[in-house]
Parts: sequence; C-alpha cells; structure tokens
Amino acid sequence: MSLQTHRLSNGFRIVTEHMPGLASTTVGIWVGAGARHEMPQQNGIAHFLEHMAFKGTERRSALQIAEAIEDVGGYINAYTSREVTAYYARVLENDVPLALDVLADILLNPVFEDSEIEVERGVILQEIGQALDTPDDVIFDWLQEEAFPDQPMGRTILGPSERVSSFTQQDLSDFVGSHYGPEQMILSAAGAVDHDALVKLAESLFGRLKPTPKFDVAPAKFIGGETRQIKPLEQAHFALGFESPGYRADDIYVAQIYASALGGGMSSRLFQEIREKRGLCYTIFAQAGAYADTGMMTVYAGTSGDEVADLASITIDEMKRAAEDMSPAEVARARAQMKAGLLMGLESSSNRAERLARLVQIWDRVPPLEETVSMIDAVTTGDVRAFAEAMAATATPALALYGPVEAAPTLSRLQEQRAA
Repeated sequence: MSLQTHRLSNGFRIVTEHMPGLASTTVGIWVGAGARHEMPQQNGIAHFLEHMAFKGTERRSALQIAEAIEDVGGYINAYTSREVTAYYARVLENDVPLALDVLADILLNPVFEDSEIEVERGVILQEIGQALDTPDDVIFDWLQEEAFPDQPMGRTILGPSERVSSFTQQDLSDFVGSHYGPEQMILSAAGAVDHDALVKLAESLFGRLKPTPKFDVAPAKFIGGETRQIKPLEQAHFALGFESPGYRADDIYVAQIYASALGGGMSSRLFQEIREKRGLCYTIFAQAGAYADTGMMTVYAGTSGDEVADLASITIDEMKRAAEDMSPAEVARARAQMKAGLLMGLESSSNRAERLARLVQIWDRVPPLEETVSMIDAVTTGDVRAFAEAMAATATPALALYGPVEAAPTLSRLQEQRAA
C-alpha cells in the first residue's frame, strides 16, 4: 500500500505516499498555525516565526542548518499562509532521516537569539516594503481586508511594520507555546519514503511533545466593502471579490469550475472578451480561494486609467451572462482543466506531500483520488449556472482599486449594474 497514515499517542499525525521510480523525497511539517491564529497585537508573528526557525537552534547555527541540507544536495524552505505554516525539505532517499532531524530541530529547539531577531526583523521589514511596492501583490491584501474587516482573516500575513518592529523573544516563544503542539502538526512525505521507518523517527523526535491548550479560531464573516488608493502608476489595478464556499462546502468544486470557465485560462470568458477581443489588459484572471469556513471568488486585472471603467463594467456583464448561457462545452473544458491540473501536480513529490498534508488537515484522512475526480465529474452545467447566478446577483462583494483609478466605478455603481 503506497498511501499510509499514522497518529502518535500525543495526536501528532503522519501521512506518507511512496512514489515508485523516484530517488528523492519531499518531507515536511505542516503546522495549523497561520495569520488567522494571531491576536491583533500579534499580526505578522506567524510569518516572523517561520523566518526565525532557520536562524539557529540549541544544536545548530543558522549556517549549520543550511549546510546540513545543502551538503547532501537537498533543498529546505518554508512558507506561511492564513491557516498554516509549513517547513519542508527535499532530499535523496538516504537523507530523509537527516532532513527530518533538521526539521524537528528548528521546530522544537529554536533559540531566538536577540541579535538574530534584529537581523531578521530587518529582512522582514524589507519584505513588507517590497510587497507595498508591488501593486499586484498588495491589492490582494487590501481586498482581503475589505472582505473581512477587523477580523484575523482580513489581516495581512506579513503584518504591519509597526507590529513587526516590536516583536520580542518572549512573543515568539509564547506563540510557539500556544500553537505548535503535536495535535496541530502533520508530518507529510512523498516520494522515495519508507512509512514505517518515518513513523519510528517521528516517534523518537516528536513523541514526547506535550499537547497545547485548544485554540478556538473565530469564525470568518465576509462583510465586503471598497478601498480605492489613487497613485500615479502605469496601470490601474482592479480586484473584485465575492463571498464563496469554504473547502468543506458541498459546492467547492462548482466554485472552482466556475472560476476556471470565467477566467482561468486563455479560452475563458474574461480572457477572450476583455483581452483578446477588446485589448483592454494584459493580465486578467478569476480564481476561487477557499479556507476552512469561507472563501473568496476573485477577479483581478491590470489596465490603464482610461480603460478601468470599461473593464469593470464588462466584467460584471460577463458574470451576468455566465448565469444565462454557460455552455456544457465550457463546463466540460473547465472540468478537464481541473482534473489535468490535479493529476499533473501529483507527478511532483512536493505537490503531493503538500496535498496529503492539506487533506489530512481538512478531513483528517486522504480521500481516494477517484473520489475527488468523481466529485469534479459530478458538477453539471446547471450547477455552474446556478452558482454563476449567485455570484452575479446576490454574493456579498468587495472591491480594491490601486493606481490611476479616479474613473473607476464605485462598488455601489457595480452593485446597481449587477441588479439591472
């Protein structure tokens, strides 16, 4: 059996999948602690902690952490999202014990030296500055804030500069103590991996880790709203969001197929109508993002200040038209794209390890691939049209505009167009 799972007595979960023919393994720890788990005064600390994990432990310096993996030709990295922080490495089969030892070391034995905190604080402040100078990055943070105002879900992952500038060693230790318990961790590995050997290693490294008190995440509530930041940029950046299903919702695959048909590729409606036929933009897309209890359907485009009003109006028209005449061929194409993307992604050990961890986090099991494919295949044209109607008419909206956007319509104007 290639897919196997195990749970240690303290709640630490392990999931592996052996991939024949591979000489390498991706192994990582996915921790259920991200920006959503922060208190207001902690905003940005999950990401700060991810950076600090590589800055030294009781056994290894920052350089020794990097050398341990790179000496064997491996790769190590991490990322922070709103609901998870992941630490992972890719190494050859014989080096899996080393990789897991390093990952356990940075998670369980960080030292958070004051000098390293100050160095990394500077790095993160530069990262924040870079994001603020990248319009097609920062606009999504602003859209998120408008969609979920005054909520953990609406705060940025990087955090504001003033918060990042004040974090201390104690703040980092407190966050680890509250959120890095064994029941919040998933060890996932895919590739040339021996499940039983990995379980034994995990037991020795994580088996004595004590559970942490349960942390109740505040339910997300999509409120919606509008932000408009006028600046003399070359392009007007337009991001429109609508409340959509979370990843446990029955219609999550309907949402994803709709997003693909609307703006997921070169054959999609928005791409064809707005870019190919009218030449109003270079980049335009739609995507269905999902979280544990909510989601957001997003349309993004970059255009000129003179064209942003037309682009926004045509976007609403195309959304309304999709509710009326979305064709079986379009739905079939979107289903095929979704299945192909899923199956092609599984050819990568890194993608597969991440998918395993995500599914265990969502369902506490890994549904068979056939089950997922059958749910995608079960989505009908009627389902997509009904979902398109909700997106075009009743879903709560949020709008973010950045650049030369003086001529862009207001959210209330777009609402009137939706209702017309």
